[in-house]
Amino acid sequence: MQIQVRINEEGALRNQRFAFTDRFTLVSELLQNARRAGATSITVDHDAETRTLTVRDNGRGIDDFQKLLTFNESGWDETTCDAENPFGVGFSKCLYAASRCIVRSRGLFADFDTAAALARTPIDVVELAEAPAEGTQIELHGVDLPDLASRIATLCAGFPVPVCFNGKRLERPHAPEHLALTATPVGGLHLCGTRDGEHSHDTLVYLQGFCVLRPIYHRPERVNVLHLDARQFMARLPDRDKLIDEDRQRKRIDTALRAEWRRVLEDAKRALPADVFVDRFYSALRGWGHLDLLNDIDALPAAVFDEICGYPYQEGSGNRDYLRTVAAAPARVAIEAGSVKLYSIDSFDENNAGRWMFARATGCLLFNLGGLHHEHWVQAHVRWLDDESVTVEPLGERVRRTLEGRWIWPDVVLCAAVRVGVGSDSVDITDAGVHHDGVLHIPDGECSGEPVRQVSNFTDENEQFLESDLDADREALADLIRRLRSVDPKDTLDSLLRELKLERYPVLHGRQFRLSVGTGSDGHAVELAD
Repeated sequence: MQIQVRINEEGALRNQRFAFTDRFTLVSELLQNARRAGATSITVDHDAETRTLTVRDNGRGIDDFQKLLTFNESGWDETTCDAENPFGVGFSKCLYAASRCIVRSRGLFADFDTAAALARTPIDVVELAEAPAEGTQIELHGVDLPDLASRIATLCAGFPVPVCFNGKRLERPHAPEHLALTATPVGGLHLCGTRDGEHSHDTLVYLQGFCVLRPIYHRPERVNVLHLDARQFMARLPDRDKLIDEDRQRKRIDTALRAEWRRVLEDAKRALPADVFVDRFYSALRGWGHLDLLNDIDALPAAVFDEICGYPYQEGSGNRDYLRTVAAAPARVAIEAGSVKLYSIDSFDENNAGRWMFARATGCLLFNLGGLHHEHWVQAHVRWLDDESVTVEPLGERVRRTLEGRWIWPDVVLCAAVRVGVGSDSVDITDAGVHHDGVLHIPDGECSGEPVRQVSNFTDENEQFLESDLDADREALADLIRRLRSVDPKDTLDSLLRELKLERYPVLHGRQFRLSVGTGSDGHAVELAD
């Protein structure tokens, strides 16, 4: 017994209608056929009310009408087949999308019912007495394209042949004739930002005039455009709106874009003064992985240096408002002489507050570790604080208490100053609190409750910011500091009683008491005076 592959022709014809997923493939295939026929202009007319679509071109025309109804046989000449790999399924969409089809080309005419054609009923092709020797007109009736007017401009944005729709010429902003394309190993490429450095990773990729890769969102004025070499790339049947092996082809495309940016940046480096080159193209250098081009340049990008302009804390949300980028990058001579100190620290957390406060007190600049190539000359002048030990100790300790907050419960040490040591260096901090190893060190110059933000980012397990808890703990710390620093007995007692909120207890209203502190089993004694 032997078996072999066979084709159920009736089933294949019947089921082919379900292969197309996009009804606009009808239009793109007709435009594609006109382009392959050498058309230099195409006219599309669509009447949504009568559901009629007419496509006219000035190409070579159809020399054999049988090719229109022969599935999976392209019928194109050898040159076109070699350059574009046509599959021979384009016109079949007309048979499934329309009820009636009228074709005029090179003095020949055919008018047929599509259902009858799919049933393989013979169709008459007649000669016209007077007809142009070139060009083709295809008229379809019963087509369902209600949104064509709003879609065709996008559909034809990169099409290489001028298209007129309902009497209006389409702009086609991404057509090759409207762009300065550079030849690359994968096709003609237009990069945005090559003059001003405002680069983009968003790329519209076209194959044979139609988009096959499109970013989810892009700014029309800031997008790269690539027209793929049709000899190297193929689109998936039947809609041909996606590339075959798209994941692999994306890598090839990204490699080509990166290589082209390398060429652009090398040219700009040779042509521009160093500071202008760095200022204009740093973002592109970093975005496309070419930071090594800066290794032999003295000028530095300001974007890689931050100064600590506020009180460091655990921000949680990533809004580090205690940092700002420097207005101008430091000079190489200042860095090498040591007059400008460069530090690198990991993002602020409960374990490295001491390092951050050390950096703040020493007036250094923070260096963005990934901002320059690992072999850049500046790397040798950066101090990596995370690699050094840190110590925090109170100087002139006055009192130690536990803050009973709503979200945090750290120990609080009031002192004259806080000594922070990193490696073999140390600084004395007198103006701000420092959290270290579960203890909040509060020097004499600190009176706010802000240091609680070094203890926690006040974000719960659901990533919800607990603003009310932060406010409560911030006020609790500020009040604790006031009470512990109080030297007036009456003021101290007033502060404590305010915290107790005795007005909430009606039984105490109007009463007078005698209070003795330091006596009794509880450390105090209370008598009702009235």
